[in-house]
Amino acid sequence: MGIVIGVVGPHDLVDDVAATCEEQPGVSTLRLDYDHESQAPAIVEAHANAVEGWLFTGIVPYMLARDADMLSRPAAFVDYSGATLLSALVRLQHDGQDITALSIDTLAPADVTATFTEAGLPTDRLRTLGYRPEMTSKKAIAFHRRGAGHPVITCLSSVHEALRGDMHVLRLAPSVHSVRVALRQLLLTAEGQAQEDAQIALGLVEVDGEEGLLREATALGGTLAGFRGGTHLLVTTRGPLYDATGGFTGLPMLGRLASASRVVRVGFGLGRSAAEAESLARRALARARRIGEVAAVLSLRADTDIVLESVTSMPAGEQNLSVLARRVGLSVPTLERLLEARDAAGGEPLTTREIAERLAVQQRTARRMLHRLELAGLAERTGNLTSGSSGRPLTLYKLTL
Repeated sequence: MGIVIGVVGPHDLVDDVAATCEEQPGVSTLRLDYDHESQAPAIVEAHANAVEGWLFTGIVPYMLARDADMLSRPAAFVDYSGATLLSALVRLQHDGQDITALSIDTLAPADVTATFTEAGLPTDRLRTLGYRPEMTSKKAIAFHRRGAGHPVITCLSSVHEALRGDMHVLRLAPSVHSVRVALRQLLLTAEGQAQEDAQIALGLVEVDGEEGLLREATALGGTLAGFRGGTHLLVTTRGPLYDATGGFTGLPMLGRLASASRVVRVGFGLGRSAAEAESLARRALARARRIGEVAAVLSLRADTDIVLESVTSMPAGEQNLSVLARRVGLSVPTLERLLEARDAAGGEPLTTREIAERLAVQQRTARRMLHRLELAGLAERTGNLTSGSSGRPLTLYKLTL
């Protein structure tokens, strides 16, 4: 069975990196290019379900996607130090440039120094701007312009485009060796994740009405069948169950089924074989019965049980905030502030930035909160709002809690 790797980078690098990846048996690629590295998080978000792993053509798009909390799959980036940097030095020397006096961005200063030292080159006239989260292409351009005529080595296509008419600038392109090293590292992680996601997830469902049950099973990528004593058997795998439960933090289908049925109990077992999964599912269902009429439990190996609680079928405005808080993994004060934000907006959709400002948190934190609420059926995306800058569009959410 093959593995699909999403290759993310600028137009002129993606094809070459993807072609090197596809030399590996069993690897296919999804080629995703951008005009500016700031678009990387949005690209990853849009294609997250189409790949088993991500390979970025450099550290900047990787860090942007990681810092935006978009990497739900294993990911790696191609390292430009070592062989890639040495190749660039040879090209510059061939062009008659002084390779002992360079202005270099993105690469870690320690890696640059190590590469030059190994090549027997002096380092006292080098200018380096290592990658930091606050680094932007504008800051990199300003750094190089202060370099008093030093030839420039950049890892950013936007910097290369801005400077190439004014000074001698060389943009690093990943060497085949560097791509293969990064791919090998990524495959080890991605294949391990794929094997884990293929674990059998078996659910035993007790419900006094079957309305919506088949639809929920299909949404989990599973199959539904009758079991003993009127119990239903739901068979899927770990990956879809993990995604549907927000990393095993809640089970949105439980609340939806409870809106039409008085009794909904679900016991999921996660095992390496059908027999093991069934044994764990029985244990989970027994615990769900002890909890109450509407409950879900996931049982894992090593006697580990995760309770996935549901709100009752009362109107949304009367739901118990402490139950909701446990369900979505947020605090009661946080939910209260979200309710205040919803009411202040008159029920209209809010952007992630507005939520972050009202709760006095970072946008990254606000996105995580809203993602949890969305998985629990307590928020829904209604579109995107362009931020007016080169950054990613702001997602609009309508709070339904």
